[in-house]
Amino acid sequence: MKEANKKAISEFLQHTDSIGDDMLEDTKEMLGSMPFILPVQKNERPDYFALMCIADDMLCRPPNLSAKTAELVTLAAAAASGANQCLKFHIRAAAKEGATKGEIFDTIMIAALVGKTKILASALRDFSEAYPEQSPTKKSR
Repeated sequence: MKEANKKAISEFLQHTDSIGDDMLEDTKEMLGSMPFILPVQKNERPDYFALMCIADDMLCRPPNLSAKTAELVTLAAAAASGANQCLKFHIRAAAKEGATKGEIFDTIMIAALVGKTKILASALRDFSEAYPEQSPTKKSR
């Protein structure tokens, strides 16, 4: 690595506590409360936490999506992946960004459809393999 880049990283790492504190405040403002995992991460690895938060902040507020849309996408991902604590935070954050109750509900229902389809696709493949002679997708020769 070039010496100038090593120096820049070293200077950045000298500010990780301050950056982490700011990110915690920004997160609490954005979500309305503080996710349990964030202060723990900051306490244990302030350098990693600062870097992670910068990346996460850029992902959570991308330049091509409104804050409301980004929150709806985030809550859909949380719902589909079963991240219930994240879902609670992002439901509130989506509402704070202007999403209506109906928009939030519809987003959850779409996420549930994808989650259900994922389960069915895997489970019904296994089911069909267990009973190949009765499979509706059995190829005729």
